[in-house]
Amino acid sequence: MSAKFQLKKASDEKFMFNLKAANGEIILTSQTYTAKPAALTGIESVRTNGSLEERYERLEAKDGSPYFVLKAANGNVIGKSGMYASAAAMETGINSVKTNCGAEIDDQC
Repeated sequence: MSAKFQLKKASDEKFMFNLKAANGEIILTSQTYTAKPAALTGIESVRTNGSLEERYERLEAKDGSPYFVLKAANGNVIGKSGMYASAAAMETGINSVKTNCGAEIDDQC
């Protein structure tokens, strides 16, 4: 299996996508979009910004779990990771997004 952007409808009839690594793990989740073309634009933004180190913001949840967000040049969040058990695991997740941000789209809409 290769990496892919999985584009789908969210439960509220909006659109969203996940970037999945080749092993099937979700490495980045988008916000929800009101229209499919906007979600596709979000995927293109991940493709543009995903390989740029300066676009990643490393954060910590209230419980201390590390996670990251990917931001566009204008500072808007494009996608968010899940929570990680360690900072090293989070860095592995960031490297996976960098490696896989050029993935094909699996349109499930």
